[in-house]
Amino acid sequence: MSSAWLILKLVVPLYILSDFLLYYDLLRHISFLFTPLTELLHLPAEAAVAVAGGMLLNVYAAIAFAAPLGLTAYQWTILGIFLGVCHALVVESAIMAKLGVSYGYSIVLRIVGAFLAVLPVLFLPPSFFADTAVRQAPAAKVLPESVGQMLGESILQAGILSLKIIVLISAIIICMDLLKASKVIKDHMDKVNTSFSIIVGQLLGITYGATILIREASQGNLSQRDIFFISTFLMICHSLIEDVLLFVIFGANLWVIVIARLFTAVVLSYVLLFLTPRLFSLDRVVRA
Repeated sequence: MSSAWLILKLVVPLYILSDFLLYYDLLRHISFLFTPLTELLHLPAEAAVAVAGGMLLNVYAAIAFAAPLGLTAYQWTILGIFLGVCHALVVESAIMAKLGVSYGYSIVLRIVGAFLAVLPVLFLPPSFFADTAVRQAPAAKVLPESVGQMLGESILQAGILSLKIIVLISAIIICMDLLKASKVIKDHMDKVNTSFSIIVGQLLGITYGATILIREASQGNLSQRDIFFISTFLMICHSLIEDVLLFVIFGANLWVIVIARLFTAVVLSYVLLFLTPRLFSLDRVVRA
């Protein structure tokens, strides 16, 4: 469980930091930097805070800021694709760094990948997205009355998240070890290591997928080429259950988000896997 503990040491402090930023409403002071981005994404200027919250903190922060804006299904879909790829850059880049993937590569890949994934959708007419009945914005989150209360709630939620990670990762690792014990799986071990890591990250998220990857890499079960391909794929296409459904609740098109991210992840991963060794050594990207 050393890999899970390593992830927790990153996630918990940054989770608490995120709550501090939200409590003091610090994102609004830098949201103007994201206004040009909202224009490119066909989003209202007011969505700059939501984009900032998603990119710097997490999808939940983005949802909280975007919910009262009355966005259309078209706009929610765009937001869902872009932030589905390019969210929590600070936390998740730190997690990928523990796997050996450089910060620079993680951040540049996810920003570029987010634009590539959302680009075809920007040319679709808004009429393609049938708006359902107008949804009532959820009640605003009640802020804690004091810093101490906020810190207490943040530590509690971080603890719950920690327990969730430990339990889920333990269950996944047990299942994976049981599968590996069978003769059929042993004959195709390389494919199992790669496929299992991709499936876990794709369905549950980078935190869980990277934890499995760190364990497999430390045991020598993954080559540098495997780590590069899986990491690239997962940074574009991960958490296809929880994150996507958060946007679908507000009217985003489920299949447009999933197909856009899957297609971009597959194409970009293979293109970069082909080009990177010809331009420079994988050591510059993957240091594991």
